[in-house]
Amino acid sequence: MLSWALLLAPLAVGITACGGSSSDPLADKPYDAAGQVALAGVEGGGKADPDKPLEVRAKGEDRITDVTATDAAGRYVRGELDADGSHWRSTVPLAAGAHYTVRVSTEDEDGAQGRRTVGFDTAPADNLLRVKFGPDSGTYGVGQPVTAELSRPVKDPAARAVVERALKVDSQPSVEGAWHWVDGRTLHYRPREYWPAHATVRVRSGLAGIKVGPGLHGGPSKPVTLRTGDRIEAITDAGSHYMTVLRNGKEIRSIPVTTGKPGFSTRNGVKVVLGRESFVRMQGTSIGIAEGSADSYDLPVHWATRVTWSGEYVHAAPWSTGSQGAANVSHGCTGMSTEAAHWFFDTVRVGDIVKVVNSGGEMMTPFDNGFGDWNLNWRAWREGSALHAGVREGSGPADAARLRPGM
Repeated sequence: MLSWALLLAPLAVGITACGGSSSDPLADKPYDAAGQVALAGVEGGGKADPDKPLEVRAKGEDRITDVTATDAAGRYVRGELDADGSHWRSTVPLAAGAHYTVRVSTEDEDGAQGRRTVGFDTAPADNLLRVKFGPDSGTYGVGQPVTAELSRPVKDPAARAVVERALKVDSQPSVEGAWHWVDGRTLHYRPREYWPAHATVRVRSGLAGIKVGPGLHGGPSKPVTLRTGDRIEAITDAGSHYMTVLRNGKEIRSIPVTTGKPGFSTRNGVKVVLGRESFVRMQGTSIGIAEGSADSYDLPVHWATRVTWSGEYVHAAPWSTGSQGAANVSHGCTGMSTEAAHWFFDTVRVGDIVKVVNSGGEMMTPFDNGFGDWNLNWRAWREGSALHAGVREGSGPADAARLRPGM
């Protein structure tokens, strides 16, 4: 049996940073740090032992500045980085039959920034195809997608159709929705529009005992039940330097803010709250800013609401109150007064919507830096389904059936 309960924590530990923009050359093009770090037990192409911790070690005089390890659904593995940057070690067990991505940032003795990304699989417990739904049962914002992580990749279109038909999502009130294959192991489910406020969403699998492909049958899974709270939307206009917060369509507060300055512009588009941290230490080195440079920073940050995996937050920025409502001076985060950030922290929950408009930054990507699912239009979203791809808008169930693989 897979042991999922202890697997993941909502956020990575270690040094985090205010998310930079891909337009920053230091953040975009760090050198390959393959020679600077070693990952114990996950290199060489074999399956990693899930009973052993994930360990990353620096070589020579180099040091590790940041490590994030995520599963295929983007959930973080908790870990600890030594104070001298020589060693990072996971502090919770890995899951059997899972896929992980490890992103390591480094700094050599000359201060040059390196980056290494390694993907690996853990050894499966058996030959059954299991599914782990996310997030855990609980109450979330109306933007929270449902995730399904498979214990092994499924590439064949007919097998994907079998899997997708067996993954059931029912909501009250009922809304139109669809699964989207992010990759061979991961699916996301979202409605055409945001979930209704105060809805109940039940997610379950009917895969147990079903033949998925040659020598592969579905295994048991644990259902989850999600509930949504009020519809909370925070819309940040980087051009006017104000955030408007809505509850169920009505404005409840307008907040003067500052967003990313040129070279570090905040990403446009819809993001989903990933977590909340009352205190975060933010360092510029983790996004490629050389220590001692004009843009270098090392700050204690309070009331931080995370919206991207790379470190973009809505947070208290008392050092920039003179620019809030007037200019963009951050390294990518949305900064506001301490009082406003505390209020925002207490008002939102995981799954709530944070949308940025009129920024000079790029568009939030759909899947590789948080839940950017809502930045795909409905047609593009359905194209990622094994059951709906190629079905034109407005077509009926009979049309869909004719296009289903294996039908």
